[in-house]
Amino acid sequence: MSEYKKFNIKDFPKLLKQSFSQWNKHDPWRMSAIVAYYALLSLPALMVIVVNTVGAIWGKDIVEGRLTSQISSALGADAAEYIREIITQTQTGGNSFVASAIGIGVLIFGATGVFFHLKISMNEIWEIKLIKELSFKRILLDRLISLGFVLVLGFLLLISFLLTAILSFFSDFIKTILPDFVVYVAYVFDIILSFGVISMLFALIFMYLPDAKIKWKTVTMGAVLTAFLFVIAKYLLGYYFSIAEPGSTYGAAGSVILVLLWVYYSCLIFFFGANFTRVFSIQYGEGIIPNENYSRVRKKDVFIDQISRSTDADSLDRE
Repeated sequence: MSEYKKFNIKDFPKLLKQSFSQWNKHDPWRMSAIVAYYALLSLPALMVIVVNTVGAIWGKDIVEGRLTSQISSALGADAAEYIREIITQTQTGGNSFVASAIGIGVLIFGATGVFFHLKISMNEIWEIKLIKELSFKRILLDRLISLGFVLVLGFLLLISFLLTAILSFFSDFIKTILPDFVVYVAYVFDIILSFGVISMLFALIFMYLPDAKIKWKTVTMGAVLTAFLFVIAKYLLGYYFSIAEPGSTYGAAGSVILVLLWVYYSCLIFFFGANFTRVFSIQYGEGIIPNENYSRVRKKDVFIDQISRSTDADSLDRE
């Protein structure tokens, strides 16, 4: 077994520089716009499935309220109300069995769309191409994997809601007998909890969504960095949207534009994390190995894999 170069914190600025170079090379602006478009189309189905999945345990009204509260803090009250109306209108009943079955199929197909196109974008970033036409069975499996990520998202939200509720209960109890600083400690724990949930989601996406094999060590580093940038951007975007109100220019369509902008900016961060994960895997591991029916876009990548562990990391910039 070959030994790989060990990560040194002093190499981190260089890794960020390489990641930015790779990120810029892969045209993240175009890919983010594509994913944002499909995210908007998938939003009604995605929200309905998540609300119903988590709501079956937690309560639909509670889950819907918490989601709209989170969305309101990030995008504003108008966008939150717009999404709440989407959930309400989509869940209206009274249809026949056939209509309901068709509706469920459309919901599932729509909800998986954003993850399916996220997968395509990650394959492009990791420079993986299809070399053999996929069978219908494989295409169906890809959709099922995307559906799995929708359910995982709901499961992680459930865990987050549950732990936050427990933390809130204990903080309310403790602050009656201990000093006020305990409340701030509980708030910090809540932030750490949210950060952990987001990191886990990114790690699962990096690990299982693209058509490639990658080590957990690499995935963990990439997911933590992506989550860190995502959390910072969440507060910055919330502040920007509250001050600049970019959706106000579009009138009635303002809420839609805010959702598109938020997903667009979030995807830019996500794709940077994906590029960092690729760079890190080449520098400190065996790289990214394409799955069956896929290969690297260029043979030059093999050369990079061989030399990157023993030469200056700037080799990536000279591709």
